[in-house]
Amino acid sequence: MRNLLIVTGALTGALLMASLAFAQAPAGQSGGNSLFQQNCAFCHGRDAGGGEEGPDLTRSKLVAEDVGGDKIGPVVLNGRQEKGMPRFKLGDQEIKDLAAYIHAQKTLAESQKGGRRGVEVADLQTGNADAGRRYFNGVGKCSSCHSPTGDLAGVASRLEGLKLEQRLLYPRGSLASIVVTLPSGEKLTGKLAYQDEFTIGMHDSHGWYHSWPVSAVKFAIDSPVDAHADMLAKYTDDDIHNLMAYLQTLR
Repeated sequence: MRNLLIVTGALTGALLMASLAFAQAPAGQSGGNSLFQQNCAFCHGRDAGGGEEGPDLTRSKLVAEDVGGDKIGPVVLNGRQEKGMPRFKLGDQEIKDLAAYIHAQKTLAESQKGGRRGVEVADLQTGNADAGRRYFNGVGKCSSCHSPTGDLAGVASRLEGLKLEQRLLYPRGSLASIVVTLPSGEKLTGKLAYQDEFTIGMHDSHGWYHSWPVSAVKFAIDSPVDAHADMLAKYTDDDIHNLMAYLQTLR
């Protein structure tokens, strides 16, 4: 089966060496490799060296300071909504495996030199547009939130190639909505502005910022970005290629 993430670019000689190395890597690194390719590679590059938009993790200060996932874990679990990064639901061991892979790629990058090339638009035009339209309106349930004559009208004229596929997999600028129920029973509705394991924050309809300890209120979050992240585990390679073919007809 073709690799779902082939659109991240052709492998250079250095990446081929990395693939061979990970075939014999410890279990944690191999598991982290799989997790990274599925959840992170499209923005950060399959070798963690940066994608068309996502930053180079091998040069990240946060990664440099991370020990066993203690810095990487909170970012993965909480996301960075302001930068379009969704939250990912991973367990403690998965976080450790993911961190091990990123650190291994950092070590590899520090020992090698090489270039990167972008993805050609033609690489993303191999799917079946009719099958993509059926998936969009059917099993993919894309039409429950999006419309080819509404929010997606002319999308292929605004975004091309890899940027269009990145928008498909990791939509940016989609703020999560939140409903907070106070101890009094009063409900406040707005846009999620901040979340960690201790604090929840939101902007109300007037733009005012409110925050509370998570233990003091009840809240429900509706995050379109999370819905797209959940689909990453469900897409097949053909689904992605077909959806891309269909989206590129929306001009």
